[in-house]
Amino acid sequence: MLVVTTENVPGQRVSQVKGQVFGVVVRSRGIGGNVMAGLRSLVGGEIHEYTQMLEEARRHALDRLVTNARAMGANAVVMMRFDSAEIGQTMSEIVAYGTAVVIEPAT
Repeated sequence: MLVVTTENVPGQRVSQVKGQVFGVVVRSRGIGGNVMAGLRSLVGGEIHEYTQMLEEARRHALDRLVTNARAMGANAVVMMRFDSAEIGQTMSEIVAYGTAVVIEPAT
């Protein structure tokens, strides 16, 4: 499935708009990761444990977005975006969202 951040796909036209589509993931870092991240925050620099967690969460949110778009009968998602939020002090929510569409070659 084609997922783009743009409104249009060069050489393609949108023949149907299926509607908004999203994928949501909420993640919590384990106690060990929180301890390591806390120690690293004292020194400064990148906190690899959180970076890895957020990268995985984005991939899972995108996978869920694609699954939901397919279930709607779409073959593409346009205007895809990510959003994130903190839930409490230990959890992160990652949302991938966009518009599920059917595209076909422009004639």
